[in-house]
Amino acid sequence: MPRPIPRLQRRCALALALTTSLLGTGVVLAPQSSAAPTAATAADADGAAIVGENWLDARTVDLMVDSPAVGATLPVRVILPTRYAAQPNRTWPVLYLLQGAHDDYTSWTRETDVAAFTADKDVLTVMPSSGPTGIPTDWWNNGSADAPDYETFQVDELMGLLAQRFRAGTKRAVAGVSTGGYGALAFAARHPGTFGAAASYSGILDTTAFGMPTVLNAIVAREQLPPQTLWGSPLFQRDNWTRHNPYAQARHLKGTKLYVSQGSGLPSDDLGNIEGAVLEGVLWSQAHRFARQLEALNIPAQVHFYNGGVHNWPNWRQEFKASWPTLAAGLGLR
Repeated sequence: MPRPIPRLQRRCALALALTTSLLGTGVVLAPQSSAAPTAATAADADGAAIVGENWLDARTVDLMVDSPAVGATLPVRVILPTRYAAQPNRTWPVLYLLQGAHDDYTSWTRETDVAAFTADKDVLTVMPSSGPTGIPTDWWNNGSADAPDYETFQVDELMGLLAQRFRAGTKRAVAGVSTGGYGALAFAARHPGTFGAAASYSGILDTTAFGMPTVLNAIVAREQLPPQTLWGSPLFQRDNWTRHNPYAQARHLKGTKLYVSQGSGLPSDDLGNIEGAVLEGVLWSQAHRFARQLEALNIPAQVHFYNGGVHNWPNWRQEFKASWPTLAAGLGLR
C-alpha cells in the first residue's frame, strides 16, 4: 500500500496543529508492544435488562437498557429484518452500527437510509449508545472500579439481550464512523472471533500515533469530562493505551473481513466545513500506518483512501454502502 509522501506528512502536521487549537491539547506517545486481548465471550446479558421499548414503526424499536457495566440506563435502536415476524423460529445475523463523537444512537437512521437499505437484507441492525463522547470503550477514570464500561455493555450485555429478545444469532459484523470506526476495529481485535467483519469510516485506528492522544483527549474535554479519564496518561498508563489500540492489536484481526476508508481532508471542496477537513487530514497518516500494519501481518483488507473528503456523513454514507459486500460476507449473507 502506498506510503504518504512527505508533502502529505507536512500537511497532516499542519492539520494537527490546527486541530489542537480547535479541540484542545494532549500528550503524544509512540505505540508500544501489544498485549493479549480478551477472548470472545458467549452471549450473556450478565445482569443487564431491557426496561423499556418504544416502537417507532413495524421494524424499528428504541430500547432502554439497564447496564450494570456502564452504571446507567442507555438507549439502543434496533431495526428488525423485514421477514422477522414471518420466520418466528429463525435466528438472525447482527450488524452493529456505531455512532461518532458527540452524537448519539439515532445518528445512523438520522443521517443515512439504513432502514431502507436493509429492508431486503436478512440482518438485525443494532445502533447502541456509546455515551456522549462516542468512544465505545471501558473507561479508566483513575482506576476506579465504577468507571463506565461501554465495551462490556455493547459486546457482552447487549448481545445477550438481543439473543434473548430478538433471536440474534452468532454471525456478527460491526461498523462505525469516526470514534465508532475506532470501536469497530477495537472490538474485532479485542474479541477475536466475535465479529466476522469490521468496517471503519474515518476511524481512529492508531490511538498512540502522532496527534491521536491529542484528538482523543480533546473529545473528552469537549464533554467537560476530566482529562485522561479515558485510558489514563499515554505515558504512565501506556500499557492500557496499547491494549486499546487497534494498530497494536492488529494481529488479532486475522480471519476477520475488514474494510477501512479514509479521506485526505485537505484540500477540500467543502469550504464550509474547514474543521471537518482538518480533522480528516489529521487522521490520514495514521490510517495509512494501520493499513501498512495489516499488510505486514498478511491480513487482507479492503482499503479505500480517497483525496479530499471531510469528516462528515456524505462521505460515510457512500463508504457504508461500498463496504456492504465485506460486511455481508462476515454476516454469512450473499
